[in-house]
Amino acid sequence: MKRILVTGGAGFIGSHLCRKLLHGGDDVLCLDNYFTGNRTNISQLLLNPSFEIVRHDITFPLYVEVDEIYNLACPASPVHYQHDPVQTTKTSVIGAINMLGLAKRLHARILQASTSEVYGDPEIHPQREDYRGLVNINGPRACYDEGKRCAETLFYDYQRQHRIDVRVARIFNTYGPRMHPQDGRVVSNFIVQALRNEPITIYGSGSQTRSFCFVDDLVEGLVRLMNVAGEVAGPVNLGNPNEISIGQLAEMIVEMTGSQSTIEYRSLPQDDPRQRCPDITRAADLLHWQPRVELKEGLTRTIAYFDELLGKAIAPPQHLERRVVA
Repeated sequence: MKRILVTGGAGFIGSHLCRKLLHGGDDVLCLDNYFTGNRTNISQLLLNPSFEIVRHDITFPLYVEVDEIYNLACPASPVHYQHDPVQTTKTSVIGAINMLGLAKRLHARILQASTSEVYGDPEIHPQREDYRGLVNINGPRACYDEGKRCAETLFYDYQRQHRIDVRVARIFNTYGPRMHPQDGRVVSNFIVQALRNEPITIYGSGSQTRSFCFVDDLVEGLVRLMNVAGEVAGPVNLGNPNEISIGQLAEMIVEMTGSQSTIEYRSLPQDDPRQRCPDITRAADLLHWQPRVELKEGLTRTIAYFDELLGKAIAPPQHLERRVVA
């Protein structure tokens, strides 16, 4: 049995990770400041004596005793991380320093949840881990893109200088139950709009492509990366290599929901990538991992979740709620 810290543990991916670790027999310390995380995501875990929740912002030092650290804390969708870009960068950079300092003191293994956003608007396709990316450091997405790139730098500097056992996962588009309906991501946007028979909003022509990984597959990859034996040199892509255009995704969701929604096209946001698809050769070789949930199956489960959710009163994330009140 290990005692494992999950920062951002009340978030979409973090809550699924906490559940999987508990099912594996570990003690889990879930850390979250609820900027985008939600207590309802981990409410069913609170009765488990092996689960503990602490409200904390990782931009401040933390003093706990754990064996492993999963660092997932950071808003991950543009509508959230662009709300306070300075704080987003601080979470990625200062948060990484604090968590690495904790790992150094405890001699604990630590995994960084990085992102496919480090590749920017890529010039190669699919994206391999050795590709250095094309990121606009002055753009509206830079607070997240460059914050995560700097965090990766810190992880590998700590590995070289202090011999910390680090793992870095570059996470591609992930979807599934417990996404927030107001997170601004394409899957949640399309499903909510379709279930409400509202127009489906596509930014750009809809020809831009993404690849979508179901959250259960992604969490399995994170756990395998954390537990693989020996030193892991360099980041590992985790995502689904099966590509689909945004337009095709919208049509699929409209059909699956039986929606009366029409399609509306709007201007493409600045620096929005034209293609995003992982090369997962390294994950397959190193972790013996590949996604198993087909897109239609994953969407069916996600649609069912949102269909139930929309019948309840769902509060927006705290920062969006404050903005509405103001």
